[in-house]
Amino acid sequence: MALIAGVTGPLATAAALIPAQSAIGNTNVALVLVAVVVAVAVVGRRGAAIVSALSAAAWFDFFHTKPHYSFTISAHGDVVTAGVLLVVGLTVGELAVRSRRHREAAVDSSADIGRIHAIAELAASGEEPEFVTMAVATELTQILALRDCRYEPYSPVDRPSARIERNGEVTLGQFRWGVDTMGLPTKHVELLVDAQGRHLGRFILTPTPGQPIPFDKRLVAIALADQVGAAMVTPQSV
Repeated sequence: MALIAGVTGPLATAAALIPAQSAIGNTNVALVLVAVVVAVAVVGRRGAAIVSALSAAAWFDFFHTKPHYSFTISAHGDVVTAGVLLVVGLTVGELAVRSRRHREAAVDSSADIGRIHAIAELAASGEEPEFVTMAVATELTQILALRDCRYEPYSPVDRPSARIERNGEVTLGQFRWGVDTMGLPTKHVELLVDAQGRHLGRFILTPTPGQPIPFDKRLVAIALADQVGAAMVTPQSV
């Protein structure tokens, strides 16, 4: 939809401004078209912003430069205006896309902090470790885009070959795995639950194949698993 708007939005705007061209001038027409590019970039991705900037420059040329209704420009000033429109449209569109992504990342980070706080509240309030474990398994399924997540007591045998390490890296045997681009490896990945310097249990993660997992999401997963360890060593659980 954003790509369609990137093509049709500048077209409709440029056509609508034809009656007002003589009154407002080509420079102001170009500014209005830049505003359209920004609007598309705010709701769309980078591709939509680029398409919108190209469309704005093309339809400005077609409707508002001489000879009219042609993709040629005879006046040097109009050539400059069209070029500036294209460059400014691309630049402002890119800035709008990045700004939207930063806002989304901030909202996402705030949600992750809320998850950790909610689980910490459960552990601190003396909830049964089993309940905390179930709550963490649900959160892990969401933030890591898992197909399944289960908890089991720690055992040094029959361990999955892949693991999310304490530093957020993912290892497959002796090798580091490019989880940021390839997603979690194998059918099962281990996330240890530690407390007081020892392994208490582990979450067995069943990943969605090919789903990239950002570094900050893996750190949130580790923090959530630590809350399970904290709940297991509280006096209430003894």
